[in-house]
Amino acid sequence: MSDPKAQKPYFDAWLKRTRRQLSRSGRLSEIALILSMESGEQADEWRNRLRGLLEGEELPSLDLLVKIDSLLAGQKSPDDGKQPVQADLF
Repeated sequence: MSDPKAQKPYFDAWLKRTRRQLSRSGRLSEIALILSMESGEQADEWRNRLRGLLEGEELPSLDLLVKIDSLLAGQKSPDDGKQPVQADLF
């Protein structure tokens, strides 16, 4: 198992980048809405959870961290193979 202290710089960098990306007006609400549609939970619950993550009150699971990254990058999730990603067209 990896040392948690060794992983902290990577998480801190992710957190800083994610805070910056979610600071744009409406972006946090957009991500919360998408996550709520996928999970069945209320968007307000996700909004509060995301704020807690950004404030350092909660640590995300690796799955959630990757999901948030993919949404911020504008990529489709791997299991959503209905439409090709533009990069796949080349």
